[in-house]
Amino acid sequence: QVQLVESGGGLVQAGGSLRLSCAASGRAFSSYATGWFRQAPGKEREFVAAMSWSGSSREYADSVKGRFTISRNGAFNTVYLQMNSLKPEDTAVYYCVARRSPTMATMPELVDYWGKGTLVTVSS
Repeated sequence: QVQLVESGGGLVQAGGSLRLSCAASGRAFSSYATGWFRQAPGKEREFVAAMSWSGSSREYADSVKGRFTISRNGAFNTVYLQMNSLKPEDTAVYYCVARRSPTMATMPELVDYWGKGTLVTVSS
């Protein structure tokens, strides 16, 4: 079993930066693909970023490419999402996810574990 706990959300002005963290528990986590999804008010949950278990492959939604970076620590128990040049349309609840597979999940149906989410609000 894997538990994911996000932190780092908050209120930021447009153009600013935030770094989200996801603390993971579970011995198998280091062999899982990880990522981030988000859900804005009134919208469906959408893919943001993903990383393969090895860290050698990363994928980003077009809307965040060049602005967001997914990474993890050397102990393979914390995943980060560095968000730069934030826009009001990035406002959403951000969820850390994990998949019981080496390959990434870019669709919600492929995710096996979800965190409870952290709210990011970007003011204009």
